[in-house]
Amino acid sequence: MNYFIRATAIISFISLMIAFTSCGGEASSAQQQANKKIEKPLSTTQPISDKPKVVAFGDSLTAGFGLAEKESYPYLLQQKLKADGFDYEVINAGVSGETSIGGLERVDWVLEQENVQILILELGANDLLRGLPVARMKQNLSKIIEKAQAKKIEVLLCGMLAPPTMGAQYQRDYVTVFPDLANQYKVAFLPFILEGVALNPKLNQADNIHPNADGEKIMTENIYKILKPLLKK
Repeated sequence: MNYFIRATAIISFISLMIAFTSCGGEASSAQQQANKKIEKPLSTTQPISDKPKVVAFGDSLTAGFGLAEKESYPYLLQQKLKADGFDYEVINAGVSGETSIGGLERVDWVLEQENVQILILELGANDLLRGLPVARMKQNLSKIIEKAQAKKIEVLLCGMLAPPTMGAQYQRDYVTVFPDLANQYKVAFLPFILEGVALNPKLNQADNIHPNADGEKIMTENIYKILKPLLKK
């Protein structure tokens, strides 16, 4: 029930995302690029090493859209791990405009990195913006989780929310996908990655969708709270 209360509280944020996209803004441009085959080298916070790795896998929220690399959440997460004595390497495997379809297409290559131990899975917002079938999104995310678990990689699943403007049935189906997957596969779960950031103009860029440098710090804290129990020293 708390999950649906949270969804209602931020409806205007998701509605803004859809309106912005339909007006042909920056997010729309990112989506058009996702239609093409993306062959983008992984961006990392430091040279790839033989350390245990945390892969941040997602869309523009992970890639750090509109920000310098040192302001992105994967970079900030690397700094937090180091400060707390965790000897992991964080890999930024985010691609702006990515859907669950694109994520599934490239996840095998991403998981081929040596010694990947944790996958932070943040996908689904662009499926929502395009109105893609929820069942297909769930299937894609399921396969990504299964591929990670087959390699004995822990998964932290990040959730997203949908507005009633997509239709009551679509909203219900979409909102329940993430907790359902978390329960089905017994993975760590963050219900809403932008908790405490969405709707706050002081924490978002001019598009009112993507976090600014201060918003990224809060988003990083949201993720770290769920990630920390999975880490080993």
